Amino acid sequence: MIERRDISEESPKGGGTEPPSPTGGGTPAPRREWWQEDAAGAASRWSEPAAEAQEAPADSAVSFYLLMGFTFILLVAPQRFIPALAQVRIALLTAIGAVAVHLVNRFVHRQPLVVFTRELRIVAVLCGWAIVTVPFSYWPGGSVEVLLSHYFKNVAVFWLIGATVSSVTRLRQVAWGLSLMTIPAAVVGVGEYLSGNLRGGRIVGFVSPMASNPNDLALLVNLVLPFTVALLAINRNTVIRTGLFAILGLDVLAVILTFSRGGFLTLATILSTYAWAWARRGGGRWVVVLVVALAAAPLLPSTYVDRLGTITSVDADPTGSSQERWRDTVAALEFVRAHPIVGAGIGMNSLALNDVRGPSWKPVHNVFLEYAVDLGIPGLVLYLLLFVSCAKSAIVVHRRSAGAVGLRELHSLAEAVRTSLLGFGVAALFHPVAYHTVFYYFGAVAVALRAALVAEEGHRGTPEVAGEPWAPVNTDS
Repeated sequence: MIERRDISEESPKGGGTEPPSPTGGGTPAPRREWWQEDAAGAASRWSEPAAEAQEAPADSAVSFYLLMGFTFILLVAPQRFIPALAQVRIALLTAIGAVAVHLVNRFVHRQPLVVFTRELRIVAVLCGWAIVTVPFSYWPGGSVEVLLSHYFKNVAVFWLIGATVSSVTRLRQVAWGLSLMTIPAAVVGVGEYLSGNLRGGRIVGFVSPMASNPNDLALLVNLVLPFTVALLAINRNTVIRTGLFAILGLDVLAVILTFSRGGFLTLATILSTYAWAWARRGGGRWVVVLVVALAAAPLLPSTYVDRLGTITSVDADPTGSSQERWRDTVAALEFVRAHPIVGAGIGMNSLALNDVRGPSWKPVHNVFLEYAVDLGIPGLVLYLLLFVSCAKSAIVVHRRSAGAVGLRELHSLAEAVRTSLLGFGVAALFHPVAYHTVFYYFGAVAVALRAALVAEEGHRGTPEVAGEPWAPVNTDS
């Protein structure tokens, strides 16, 4: 809020004349009313969350490329193909190297080691709450293991992406990296189905920790798909676009062949979002998407269509999976009602549900209920605040870059992140991935969008939107 000030107190004592113009001419500087904020003030409030990335020295590129190397290890898992790499724990070493290089660069250049964005503050509070609840956990040692093996890693990845992905160029490199690095998982998934290498009528999955089962594979490919669409919008080279179209087709096919019901709903959400956006712009591409989807419907395996039918008819699932998940959902709600504050401890929802619905040792397949059962209502609220804040960052950058001169790439990338997070919001209702890296990775990219916008503003000067001066807005409110 802008504090009201008496303008007369700021006038020179010798009279009521306006101060001279900064340019040295005789034209007086325009007077601002008390309720108006100058452009510099607005810009500083907008850029505050992105200060770390904007001021990062050029040699911080080392930490960025180490981050991309860590992403490669996370998605492709080369240590599974080259056993010698597993012995040296390349994922851990790469992550530590990226963090160390970044911190050293900040220290050498006398810059703050960490700049706490709004989202990073929420993550810190959520992490603190998880630590506070450890003594009350169903299994304190297990909760400590979840924190050390999973959650602290996610926090580090979230912070590092927000700190190093500081420009449109790096955002584009992230989009290319994700699009290319998910090809092996998609190829293996399709290959398993075609070769009949199935388990329980479904593909096994990929060897990476991000796609180790068909549901996780569908989730990963779905969330990366919007980035491939963004690259299509950015690139005009025919060869590159042809390759990107091929990747899109492969990704959609891989999602379908996982037979994942949550994957199907997430894919439908993403495609519908793009169809709606293209229709609003008056383009005809959405018609092509719809026609292709309808034409491909008869080609879907009959067992896949039958499985999708169990989405609306839980009792019709012959495998019992839908009925089991519904029972777990009811049990989770009952536990939260009985333990609304502390919960079962981070990562312990499967133990808590054992007490409510009998032993099955399976987590509830719902991210939001995982947080509610593990960390109580406070943990759920903090996670929802984080999710909404990340989504808001992508939405605001997408809106502010629309029509801005020189920001077409950023606009397309922001649309991709916005759509990806929307897809995750749907997928979270069906996946037990509360403490997986997937959300924290894509959420951090949403935070990085703000840094990229500030960097573009600094490089290009004040952009113009539809001929009007562009003014930054405050996303920290």
